[in-house]
Amino acid sequence: RRRRAAAQARLGLTAPAMPPLSVTVVIPSYNERDNMAPLLTRVARALAGRTHELLVVDDLSPDGTGAEVTRLAKTIPWVRLVTKTRREGIGAALRMGYDLARHDVIVSLDADLSFSPEDIPRLLERIDAGCAMALGCRHGGQGGYETPNGRIWLKFLVSRVGNRIVRWATGLTVRDYSANFRAIRRDVWVSIKTRENDNSLLLEMILKVHRGGFRLEEVPVTFSDRVAGRSKLNLAVEAPKFLFKLIRLARG
Repeated sequence: RRRRAAAQARLGLTAPAMPPLSVTVVIPSYNERDNMAPLLTRVARALAGRTHELLVVDDLSPDGTGAEVTRLAKTIPWVRLVTKTRREGIGAALRMGYDLARHDVIVSLDADLSFSPEDIPRLLERIDAGCAMALGCRHGGQGGYETPNGRIWLKFLVSRVGNRIVRWATGLTVRDYSANFRAIRRDVWVSIKTRENDNSLLLEMILKVHRGGFRLEEVPVTFSDRVAGRSKLNLAVEAPKFLFKLIRLARG
């Protein structure tokens, strides 16, 4: 095969390089108006050279997030806004965005800039290399979780312990199940069926991709505190709910 490729190269018969896979970036949002301009600008810049769209799925934000996205779409190419008709949770918003994606690869990330848009190409490198799903990983290896204050340190602790419990319960080697910073081939997404409407969709996706026999890999990333706005995560409510969902999902 190598000799044939070398001969073809000498004769100028090599096949033209395939264009890079196109990308839809899904961004669920609720009251994230002040983060939209820097977020969409940085994501668009990170995807320069690839056909892409930026799909914001807004959960009826009362702060004007939708209007801000509409304004930004006039200057940032390929921005699309979808406004949900009712609030159902981040899982439902992600599913809607994934289902409406038009391109080869779907990337999702939070709207609060806790994950760096500049790391998106690192996820796409794994997809380009044949991986079905690439997961941003905050725990272990070169991953990081910034803890500038006690509130964030508590979130880090819950995330670290929770992900270890999930790893034990599922038997998978994945170290970070709950980060909404990931990439998945669109054909793989279409082949799995999900139903969770809250954060547990992130775990459900991983389990169903794995059970479908698809290859997934983790990419170390750093999690930072949000740039603007307030967190919507209520640990006292979400942590017990997630553990209950874990028991059901781990059983298949």
